[in-house]
Amino acid sequence: MIIVVGPSGVGKSTLVDRAKIEFPQLFDTTTYTTRSMRKGESEGNPYHFVSEKRFHELIEQGFFVEWAHVHNMLYGTPKHQIDDAIGSGRVVIMDVDVQGARTFKGKYPAAISIFIQPPSLDELRQRIRKRDKMDGDELDLRLENARKEVAQAKEFSFQIVNADFDLCYKQFKKIIEEILKNR
Repeated sequence: MIIVVGPSGVGKSTLVDRAKIEFPQLFDTTTYTTRSMRKGESEGNPYHFVSEKRFHELIEQGFFVEWAHVHNMLYGTPKHQIDDAIGSGRVVIMDVDVQGARTFKGKYPAAISIFIQPPSLDELRQRIRKRDKMDGDELDLRLENARKEVAQAKEFSFQIVNADFDLCYKQFKKIIEEILKNR
């Protein structure tokens, strides 16, 4: 299992999506969330969008291997997707927040974690504003969470700064190649 961690807007999903194209043995789960769909998203891509009531029903059923409150929304990873992928010989790769990463490391101690850092919080602010057209309290919350997450980067197996996407991806790809070679 490869866990890709970092603040919102740092490029985790883009890195994972590109890696899945190059490495067909990688499998990314489809997370469940209570947040609203953004432009260009649809049910199942990149999330399963559910109501808060439905999300809590799934928690009660033991459906998630982990779930968390992130930016005032709920996110959860379905256990059966991970079990099915590992059972078929694939390597699970997923992007999660810091608290999700801790849960996964507790349940899957052999998991490798890669922390993606922004070049600066100011740059991260610009990326989030551009991507999500966001200002105000929600942007401030994301940046405050980012400060806390970046302070914990050294807890993870690898750290990469995403100042230049191509260079970042080259480093990311090299780590994945080593993981796949040594499995």
